[in-house]
Amino acid sequence: MFRILDRLLGMFSTDMGIDLGTANTLVCVRGEGIILNEPSVVAVRKGTTQVLNHGEAVGLAAKEMLGKTPGTIQAIRPMRNGVIANFEIAETMLRYFIRKVHNRSWGVRPRVVIAIPSGITAVEKQAVINSAERAGARAVHLIEEPLAAAIGVGLPITEPRGCMICDIGGGTTEVAVISLAGIVRSVSIRIAGDEMDDAITAWMRKNYNLAIGEQSAEKVKINIGSAYPLRKEMNMEVRGRDISIGLPRKIIVTSEEIRDALREPVEGIVNSIKEALEDTPPELSADLVEMGIVMAGGGSLLRGLHQVLSEATGLPVRVAKDPLTAVARGTGVFLEQLDMLRGKLKELEEV
Repeated sequence: MFRILDRLLGMFSTDMGIDLGTANTLVCVRGEGIILNEPSVVAVRKGTTQVLNHGEAVGLAAKEMLGKTPGTIQAIRPMRNGVIANFEIAETMLRYFIRKVHNRSWGVRPRVVIAIPSGITAVEKQAVINSAERAGARAVHLIEEPLAAAIGVGLPITEPRGCMICDIGGGTTEVAVISLAGIVRSVSIRIAGDEMDDAITAWMRKNYNLAIGEQSAEKVKINIGSAYPLRKEMNMEVRGRDISIGLPRKIIVTSEEIRDALREPVEGIVNSIKEALEDTPPELSADLVEMGIVMAGGGSLLRGLHQVLSEATGLPVRVAKDPLTAVARGTGVFLEQLDMLRGKLKELEEV
């Protein structure tokens, strides 16, 4: 009886692909594309899992509270480095987003495809599945982020030739060489957008004795951040708290200074790509001379990063169209072709 009811509820639920990211969660629905893109943040009463405003302080509304809450409220990011750091809050966030997509709170039992970092453990994978099921999913399928990104940007992953994707998200950078619908070589590092923000925060503290919040650091990165010298350098006013006297202060920083602040995380990303290339089979390496590297994820939008990677590897590098939604779009395509793609992957595993 329960199974029959579950199937009936499933008939009235919208299946979805989810990019459960450290910084943002995106939901893709078959035939509709990306219909939800919100920060992975939840605001709760401190010391509890009770979400504020009748459960509506999730996503954008919660992100606006980061660093600005009183002692009784806490804005939490349940995802860290691409994996679930707070299970209860992650489940609450997923349930909210799933119900928001359906625009109702009853009878929601969708199939979901969730993108996960390629380097996570079996325990971390199971945590994602459990959280999604408790949030209302009827069935949960996982796909590795670099594979989802490659599908989302339209790379010919099922053909017998090498493709390379570099997906720089909020918590992880995923680098993979793909051929015949499988990942031949992958590297997953916990250096990405958040590390860049932390590097800017540390640089401000060290060089200007100025404490700034994570949202301010992110704005600096977006507005004047770069990995390669710019034709016209920029500057920006940054506000924060003077550490020595404890009073508010503002300064002017330049794009050259921020480029210096970002040098270490950029080098980490370059090294991850080199590591993947060093272990790639020669025939696939030959393909990459022509195919090059495709970049996806929000971190790929850092000015000049594609030039740094091209100079370091000697390969053509391009940023995908709409890189922020590449993984989510890939989960949507995977959902549409679920049976065919899963069969193809199983067939390859058995060879």
